[in-house]
Amino acid sequence: MPQFTSLRILYTNSPFLSPFKSPFLSFSTISKSKSPLLNPPSFFTVLSSSSGRQPKLPRHPHHLRRRNISSFRGTNKRDKGMPTEETESRSVGFNKRRAEGRDKNDKPRNLQLKARKLNPVNTICYVQILGTGMDTQDTSSSVLLFFDKQRFIFNAGEGLQRFCTEHKIKLSKIDHIFLSRVCSETSGGLPGLLLTLAGMGDEGMSVNIWGPSDLKYLVDAMKSFIPNAAMIHTHSFGQSPGSNGALVPDLKKFSDPIILVDDEVVKISAILLRPSCLKGSETVTEEPNTLYPSEVVVEGRRNHLQEQTLQHSAGEDSQAGAMVKPGDISVIYVCELPEIKGRFDPQKAVALGLRAGPKYRELQLGKSVMSDRKNNMVHPSDVMGPSIPGPIVLLVDCPTESYLQDLLSLESLSSYFAGSSSNPLESAKTVNCVIHLSPASVVRSPNYQVWMKRFDAAQHIMAGHEMKNVEVPILKSSARIAARLNYLCPQFFPAPGFWSLQHLNHSIPESIASSEGSVTKLCESVGAENLLKFHLRPYAQLGLDRSGIPSLSSPSEIIDELVSEIPEVVDAAQEVGQFWNDIGEAQREIAPMHDDKVMIEEPWLNLNTCPGCLEDITREDMEIVLLGTGSSQPSKYRNVTSIYINLFSKGSLLLDCGEGTLGQLKRRYSVEGADNAVRDLRCIWISHIHADHHAGLARILALRRDLLKGVPHEPLLVIGPRQLKRYLDAYQKLEDLDMQFLDCWHTTEVSLDAFECSFETNKDHSSESSASFENENNTDTFKLTKLFAKGSRMQSYWKRPGSPVDRSVAFPILKNLKKVLSEAGLEALISFPVVHCPQAFGVILKAAERINGVGKVIPGWKIVYSGDTRPCPELIEAARGATVLIHEATFEEGMVDEAIAKNHSTTNEAIEVGNSAGAYRIILTHFSQRYPKIPVFDDAHMHKTCIAFDLMSVNAADLPVLPKVLPYLKLLFRDEMTVEELDDVISEGLAS
Repeated sequence: MPQFTSLRILYTNSPFLSPFKSPFLSFSTISKSKSPLLNPPSFFTVLSSSSGRQPKLPRHPHHLRRRNISSFRGTNKRDKGMPTEETESRSVGFNKRRAEGRDKNDKPRNLQLKARKLNPVNTICYVQILGTGMDTQDTSSSVLLFFDKQRFIFNAGEGLQRFCTEHKIKLSKIDHIFLSRVCSETSGGLPGLLLTLAGMGDEGMSVNIWGPSDLKYLVDAMKSFIPNAAMIHTHSFGQSPGSNGALVPDLKKFSDPIILVDDEVVKISAILLRPSCLKGSETVTEEPNTLYPSEVVVEGRRNHLQEQTLQHSAGEDSQAGAMVKPGDISVIYVCELPEIKGRFDPQKAVALGLRAGPKYRELQLGKSVMSDRKNNMVHPSDVMGPSIPGPIVLLVDCPTESYLQDLLSLESLSSYFAGSSSNPLESAKTVNCVIHLSPASVVRSPNYQVWMKRFDAAQHIMAGHEMKNVEVPILKSSARIAARLNYLCPQFFPAPGFWSLQHLNHSIPESIASSEGSVTKLCESVGAENLLKFHLRPYAQLGLDRSGIPSLSSPSEIIDELVSEIPEVVDAAQEVGQFWNDIGEAQREIAPMHDDKVMIEEPWLNLNTCPGCLEDITREDMEIVLLGTGSSQPSKYRNVTSIYINLFSKGSLLLDCGEGTLGQLKRRYSVEGADNAVRDLRCIWISHIHADHHAGLARILALRRDLLKGVPHEPLLVIGPRQLKRYLDAYQKLEDLDMQFLDCWHTTEVSLDAFECSFETNKDHSSESSASFENENNTDTFKLTKLFAKGSRMQSYWKRPGSPVDRSVAFPILKNLKKVLSEAGLEALISFPVVHCPQAFGVILKAAERINGVGKVIPGWKIVYSGDTRPCPELIEAARGATVLIHEATFEEGMVDEAIAKNHSTTNEAIEVGNSAGAYRIILTHFSQRYPKIPVFDDAHMHKTCIAFDLMSVNAADLPVLPKVLPYLKLLFRDEMTVEELDDVISEGLAS
């Protein structure tokens, strides 16, 4: 046994060792509690060093200096210029205005569009494939049209913002975003992008957003959580969607190009596509017409577009042809660069009898002039060199074969076809590049191939989902971290679930393979790759450029680099693996640490004292997968918040669903495995309305709808704050999400008790039980908690204006919730309010009891998720005796002031909440993006805590060893504990 040269007994500074120093005792409701956990037994931790020196505290960069040793204190109102709420001097402070939804940082801004100085002659221009969704097939790829002074992006699916951060594409340079369709696949990244731009600089920024008339529905939905100022530059084109129950009429005559942008460097036009046959068209109901942001055009172009499209429909029979509903309209975009005039030859001008002067200028402007010395006209072609034709690019999105009939009959494209009678040589428009966003199933059809052939020499780039791209990660930074973590601890960090190329090749049906052969015979094309370019200017470089395509780093190369950089990692990986070899034995008294340190672990870490719920637990019981562990906005290394609770054969749940959740599921379980996970979802629970917690919800719901089409199933249950329902209701006018919504308030303990009482006493009288539930719930709405009870200082933060959800509607959904939980092997799902913003919640998941092989009753495990919050009594009470507490830890210990300002928690505060509640294990997540790889924390308090990383998978059977892995994880990041993100990453808190 090692010799100890020094001992440190850590009890004097712990706020939980003395009831007089506990930060929670300042709450009046807690100070009266008789709970024994408020006076826990003393404990000690012994740290030893062979050198006898004290352990070093983590160093902080100058911009992150510690402001106060205590992590539980109120902030001085004068210091921060904001009101905070304190019941006593030792209370946990919070931002009262933010909790009430009146934070001064949320005031509307006058977001500006940037003015650009354009030069059509000396410009650089190319189109580039942005590979969003290429490796996961969860969203549409984006296309960048680059000019040295302007940027245009086509489609903004989920992950676009994270992709731009990874590849150093500055969001501030983007001027326009165009949507080829309005749906979750093409626009899922818009909310986060708009919020990020709105927070840039002192005044914020905006961007022009263009889309077919369906864009109005998306804008209406996003109003629920995005400031209206961020969306005033949205423009829809084409005929407005039907109103007052009327369907959109046939768009047959809406085939002429609609000019959207026409400046010195580019003209961008839109051509509408619609499906030729729609089965079971649904009537679209809508509120009376109002003025929407999408109908406001700052430059005055909007009115012109509406007049242009309305002229096409004049006199048209509204019942003629197929009827189109919102979400069905697709767009072909035509991007035309102006030709560059040839060089003026003054010698030819002199020879034709011209004197130097104004007539030279007239000729350069394309006008003919009379010769000064000869009696003849001089034409521009006589003195100008040959012009350089302007390149033309088409972006085509034909989502299904039902759009092919309209595509083949478009007369407005005939002028771009090679050898067409409507395209004589003297007025020929040569298309240089066609980017096909259409899926492979459509592209391979014979009719589509014939249409492609009409463009003759154009370079065709197939940007639909190509199977060959599945194994090539588009986010190399996070993939590199994942590979390193997998080497160190494969139990908590399984290898990514990508299919092998061999498996993919075997899975392609013969019919498809044969059609691929016909593609090559009919039309030459190349498959899109991430960051593939097609140069348009300078003209000498016209063509494909593969130089920017990232090279593929194999896992073995990443590990070789790791071992070379940190040789100790080899032994560390072996030691971590030994934990699982010893998991059935009594835990060693001393766990080896690096740097000649050892740690004597606390007695309650002994495996013999594991909670009863883990007795005889199997690996097929429950697993927690941290899909996203960052806050506010996606970064290179951490996606925004989402937690997947895998119950294996009993289904699964999602706790929060930030942007990119589906992509993370596919990275963890493979494309096919993630589809199965989405099919098996029982419920999605959303903590609050901030976008980083729910912006990925629509994509998940839309995929589930498509996967279960034609299969008997129930709508998916979504539980969330009331504002989320407003968003989902508005969004469902755009596309059906196949879900039913339940307000978090109806899943609080008192509401559920009222429901159970009504359900049990009125089983045979459903209408009476519903009325009884409504009466009881009305009576007890604000008896839900002590902290938010009537007369308390926090009551006003929750008793917000607005009509409550109809409880007669909630009653049958609660019955369905009870059924869903029972089928998932869960005893309860209980929401509880927390201190962050209006209608912010945490959640308790309690598993049902089980019986082991010898007939012993084993209690169910308990997971508590904090959502975003300051420490509060409600959270402590909810987490009491939890098997796992998943707690947000946005800031480090020394940034309490920032945590209070944003109503978040520090790492130490989160750990102290778990200790106070007696939680068995604590997982910290939701880290500020100022900590791109690993947050700052104090080892001394981590005896039952672990730091979460993206795609970390914690099986219930592995909980006993969870904290032991943390020191080894720190080894991977020992030289980069705090690193500033790219300059494109702005202050966090935009969505939080």
